[in-house]
Amino acid sequence: MNPAVDGMFLVIPGLMSCTLFITVNGLYSSSDDVIELTPSNFNREVIQSDSLWLVEFYAPWCGHCQRLTPEWKKAATALKDVVKVGAVDADKHQSLGGQYGVQGFPTIKIFGSNKNKPEDYQGGRTGEAIVDAALSALRQLVKDRLGGWGSGYSSGKQGRGDSSSKKDVIELTDDSFDKNVLDSEDVWMVEFYAPWCGHCKNLEPEWAAAATEVKEQTKGKVKLAAVDATVNQVLASRYGIINEDIAKKTCEEHQLCVVAVLPHILDTGAAGRNSYLEVLLKLADKYKKKMWGWLWTEAGAQSELENALGIGGFGYPAMAAINARKMKFALLKGSFSEQGINEFLRELSFGRGSTAPVGGGAFPAISTREPWDGKDGELPVEDDIDLSDVELDDLEKDEL
Repeated sequence: MNPAVDGMFLVIPGLMSCTLFITVNGLYSSSDDVIELTPSNFNREVIQSDSLWLVEFYAPWCGHCQRLTPEWKKAATALKDVVKVGAVDADKHQSLGGQYGVQGFPTIKIFGSNKNKPEDYQGGRTGEAIVDAALSALRQLVKDRLGGWGSGYSSGKQGRGDSSSKKDVIELTDDSFDKNVLDSEDVWMVEFYAPWCGHCKNLEPEWAAAATEVKEQTKGKVKLAAVDATVNQVLASRYGIINEDIAKKTCEEHQLCVVAVLPHILDTGAAGRNSYLEVLLKLADKYKKKMWGWLWTEAGAQSELENALGIGGFGYPAMAAINARKMKFALLKGSFSEQGINEFLRELSFGRGSTAPVGGGAFPAISTREPWDGKDGELPVEDDIDLSDVELDDLEKDEL
């Protein structure tokens, strides 16, 4: 399959420290009302429980997690003996975070009546907002029990409202996309969304209405679907679903993001670009358990980013690894190959290699670009110059 990807960025899950390993104590203690969860007690405490659980997956080094901690503790105290509030150090227990598709920190999930299908919490980060969401989820759990339902809060997209209003929108995942879409003879229209995205929320009712109308008019031959790009990042990365918010979120909520700047499409053609992307995808898959973030852009497409990383103007392809918390980066000085990039990342993992401050001291502005269509580039069409009105005799008179 052609890994056709946006000409701006490729996002692939995963991340760890850019320059060194940092040891940080957990954010919660036994004196808190927040229950510490680990792989050894998670199944017993949460999955086998009849209680409603709110679980935060965090990393001790994550600034957003540190700011959430006092609010999470407030919510846990307010909900004591009503709703269980827990926390998982997903940096330490990566297998548990990976089991629930945790790609960034903090991630909050609601474990309701169907513990095997937790819902993503997308509300505010204050104690009051968390308590309100917990009580709302608790009411829904009671209604489920009253109606004898064994399923979770919805059978459709997590964090996207009532599933009954979008019954004709098909939810796709990394595992189901190829079988349902690529191997199908039907026409598919797929929305890649982020649950926290305001534009996505505004589109949701229109997308649901369109799905029902199109299904009726085409007798099911045209299907509308949706992919949560924050959960199914491998699938999203294949098709370049990205914007400035996601680019910043990828770097700011993780310790390391790897940025590749590929040659212009006119210099490599589609085959050359795809060969570079295949290298990136292969390495991203190799390091996926480390939860790194990967981004790519075309040479010249993001000049401010290139300037901030000291890449601009020459030497493509190029690569840099950014530690957004410290606003420092390291440049790939070896070959842009599977072996060269692997050695570069391994050195960073052990705290070796030189770093420099990101130019400007802040994440650079990202320009909005049209996505790459997976095809060879085309030279810009130049306007024909009409010389019919030019008087050559007059030109000759002006000569010295």
